[in-house]
This record gives sequence, C-alpha cells and structure tokens, in this order.
Amino acid sequence: MPEVTIHIGGRDFEVSCQEGEESFLHSAAKMLDEEARVLSDQIGRIPEGRMLLMAGLMLADKTAAVEDRIKEVEAQLAECTGELARLRDVPAPEAERIEVPVVPDSVTETLAELAARAEALAAEVEEKAAS
Repeated sequence: MPEVTIHIGGRDFEVSCQEGEESFLHSAAKMLDEEARVLSDQIGRIPEGRMLLMAGLMLADKTAAVEDRIKEVEAQLAECTGELARLRDVPAPEAERIEVPVVPDSVTETLAELAARAEALAAEVEEKAAS
C-alpha cells in the first residue's frame, strides 16, 4: 500500500492509499488545503484538529450546495424528458392539400404579345413626342 505525503494548511501528513489511488488522494488533499488556507488567512494559526475540522465542514457545506443544485437540475431534466416524451406521442398533423393553378401556355403567349405591342406603341408615342 503506497504512502503519500499530502500538504494541508502548511502541514505535511503521511497517508496510505490503495494502489493507483494516489492522484485522487492528491486531488482531495488539494481541495482540503484550499479551504484550510482560507481559514489560516482569516484566523491565523489554529490547532491542527480544529483546522481540519473547519476545512472539512466548509467542504461539506459546498458539497451539500452542489448536491442541492444537482437535485434541481435532475428535476428539470425529468420535466424536460417528460415533455419530450409527450411531444413524441403527439400524432403528426394531417397533410394539407394545396392546389396551385397552372397558367395555360396560350395565356402566357398572349400576354407576351400584348406586352410587345404595348412597348411598340410606347416607342411610337415617344418618337412623335420628341419630334
């Protein structure tokens, strides 16, 4: 079983852990150390037991707040999941038939001829007005 030295509140501690768990222990010790440093910055030097107790309580408080937030998020997720399931169960709307009228080719051709005549007449009027 590996022995690991961790640093908390400016003090060193020798701790045993399972093989391969060293990085997790260092990570946990770092979190505890950060809380202990806050205490020592605010209060100054305090007995080891009290420092560890207070730092542990501060971490527990943060953990409780995170757990409360997780419960809120899980409730929101459950609500959204229910809404999604409800929306999936809603039948698709029936297709709506839309009829688009088709203009016959003969009408298009007639309109093109009328436009050409109107342009020719407009050109004649402009020519007579200019002279």
